[in-house]
Amino acid sequence: MKTDRKKRRRKMLFGVPAFFLLVAAVVTVAMLSYGFISERSEDRVFIAVAMLCVVLFLSLVCTVADAVRRRVTVDRPVQNILDATDRISSGDFSVRLEPLHAYGKYDEFDCIMENLNKMTAELSAKEMLHSDFIAGVSHEMKTPLAVIQNYAEAIRAGADAETTQKYAEIIGSSARRLAGLVTDVMKLNKHEKPELPPETERIRLDEMLAAAALRYEELIDEKGIVLNCDLDEVTVLSAPHELEIVWNNLLSNAVKFTSAGGRISLSVKAENGKAVVRVADTGCGIPPSAGGRIFEKFYQADASRSGEGNGLGLALVKKVIDLLGGEIFVESEVGKGSTFTVRLNASAEKGEA
Repeated sequence: MKTDRKKRRRKMLFGVPAFFLLVAAVVTVAMLSYGFISERSEDRVFIAVAMLCVVLFLSLVCTVADAVRRRVTVDRPVQNILDATDRISSGDFSVRLEPLHAYGKYDEFDCIMENLNKMTAELSAKEMLHSDFIAGVSHEMKTPLAVIQNYAEAIRAGADAETTQKYAEIIGSSARRLAGLVTDVMKLNKHEKPELPPETERIRLDEMLAAAALRYEELIDEKGIVLNCDLDEVTVLSAPHELEIVWNNLLSNAVKFTSAGGRISLSVKAENGKAVVRVADTGCGIPPSAGGRIFEKFYQADASRSGEGNGLGLALVKKVIDLLGGEIFVESEVGKGSTFTVRLNASAEKGEA
């Protein structure tokens, strides 16, 4: 919150005359005192001593008045702020300061207190998210590690060749899941705290999406899924590596949650200077209660398929889209499928790059 500029100007215009009048009053009292003393005595030594006493008295009065003013208007709020920052530095993010003035009459100290309150609220929220994230990672790692440990011990106990092969495949699958989790955590951490903005270049989105779809051709054929593509020639200025993460996650989810014989639609259009990409499927859909949470870390709307992912994919997609300055929306109906729409704010054009 910023103090009003006019209010600061009025405060300054009031403070300068007040200080001027105070100095004028002190000088006036000193002059009157000199006149009064000199009328009653011609002894210069006496007059000097008396005037010294008057000046010392006036100085004492001004000093006491300024000390009281400073105690009320400066020292008290400064001490409150120092106490608060000391608690914050020790990890206590529950600190909240009460401004000294009513809203609308804040001075600079009140604004600092309000900013500290906002900062501690944000830090408290981030600390909670961090704790939840660590708990989520730990939980997701426990399952594949337990599977690897249990089947490894079973192999060591002396299983036959066929069983050993089966257990080895399960161990390999769990190891790949664990490796995927670590990779996604590293990607998510990188995009949550980017050191540098991503490098951008001109990209033909239709070509990039076609190449991404080809990577899932084998899985699509295995499940007998029909893939419909409507890809206009759209060129954008964006970050190719980050966009690959988005398309791979959206297409992977579409294939994963679409039943055999279903359909997936992939399209890209240029609309009002923006690139609009839609990935639609006829899968299981997302219940309304989960629609607002699918971009949260480790959240999985379909608990029965929790073994197929780690719940970080869409959280990573959201982070990437935010980093690129775009938007992502989802429309879904249980049993009928989902449509993810990505709008990139980079200037989009039709035609060749």
